[in-house]
Amino acid sequence: MKTGVGGFQPQRLTQAREALGLTKVALATLVNVSSATVTQWESGKQNPQEDKLQALASALGQASHWFLKPVHELVNGAYFYRALSAATKGGRTVTKTKLNWIIELSQSLEKFVDWPKYKLPALDKPFTSISDEEIEEMALEYRNVAGLGSGPIKDLMLSAESSGVICARSEIGYDKLDGLSNWNFDDQRAYILLASDKDNGIRSRFDLAHEIGHMVLHRSMPVEKLTIQNHKEIERQANLFASSLLLPESGFAKELNSPTLETFLTLKPRWKVSMAAMIFRAHSLGILTDLQYSNLYKNLSAKGWRSKEPYDEQVRPEKPKLLHRAVDMLVNAGMSKADLLEILGLQESMIEEFADLPKGFFSDNIDVDNLLTFKKNNVENSKTNKFIANNIYKFER
Repeated sequence: MKTGVGGFQPQRLTQAREALGLTKVALATLVNVSSATVTQWESGKQNPQEDKLQALASALGQASHWFLKPVHELVNGAYFYRALSAATKGGRTVTKTKLNWIIELSQSLEKFVDWPKYKLPALDKPFTSISDEEIEEMALEYRNVAGLGSGPIKDLMLSAESSGVICARSEIGYDKLDGLSNWNFDDQRAYILLASDKDNGIRSRFDLAHEIGHMVLHRSMPVEKLTIQNHKEIERQANLFASSLLLPESGFAKELNSPTLETFLTLKPRWKVSMAAMIFRAHSLGILTDLQYSNLYKNLSAKGWRSKEPYDEQVRPEKPKLLHRAVDMLVNAGMSKADLLEILGLQESMIEEFADLPKGFFSDNIDVDNLLTFKKNNVENSKTNKFIANNIYKFER
């Protein structure tokens, strides 16, 4: 029989715990209960007492009332990870929880704003029957729909968001997990979470193109098909899409009349793609022979550029703008930060990270802008009138 705080939502506890990568045993230690008690709470068979709910809130960095907020059951397709090994299981759980929170945040904001119409093309067929030629065609179709032409993409993040994809960046903490994407059937929209840990703009762009590839090629894939056995081919297809999207044959090949390592180094800031990826793409297009391809990779290794290339730190990661813009619009329209925080429900720091807001954005919730007004009867002499006329903009928002 349930006891304790009425209305407690067990799934919220699971979300908060998994987002921090905590085991039930670790959480039990933090709140001074047995792991069996945590299991009872998460199963819904028992509710925590008020003092234990406060302890949970403190340990997990959430407001206590957040655990009373009903969870909207999301109807999602498969989640696409870069790795499915046992070593990344904890990281997959963390990123999945965070992406679900981003979906929840997006759907809360969509009650007040209209997101861009979703217009990514989709190839609705089994991945086993997708040819490499079709992947190239889908990458070109994306460029056509987004109006990108055949040259370098100036801002891939802006292109994705303009096409109705909801994107966010967050620290993940796992080297092999650079991003995650998911198709949500509720609102017929794609969601992408990118790791912000490494802060490498070149790598981040390819990660984004890779996740877009999943949403174009694999969004209709049944969850049960995403197995370890199928994973390698699914990832290869997404990588090919990313390469085709960022380096289209019609534009990229024209600039490789005499490809050398210095040529790729020169082209890197223009295309914002790693030298290794450009060399791979040139070989797949038949521009490089097997021997040239091998020698170029050996030269990369000899210069120590396989792990860190020149210009990596000069290209900043592209920032998502949709969630940030939505929050700004609501606050500027007069919604208090306190009310907005209540509506969105998530922890302040989480919203600030997902929406790329400055730290402490929600800390100052007191609206002091309109506490004072001028007394009309005392604004009579010309000097005062002149002062107000010249300086009134300082008092207006």
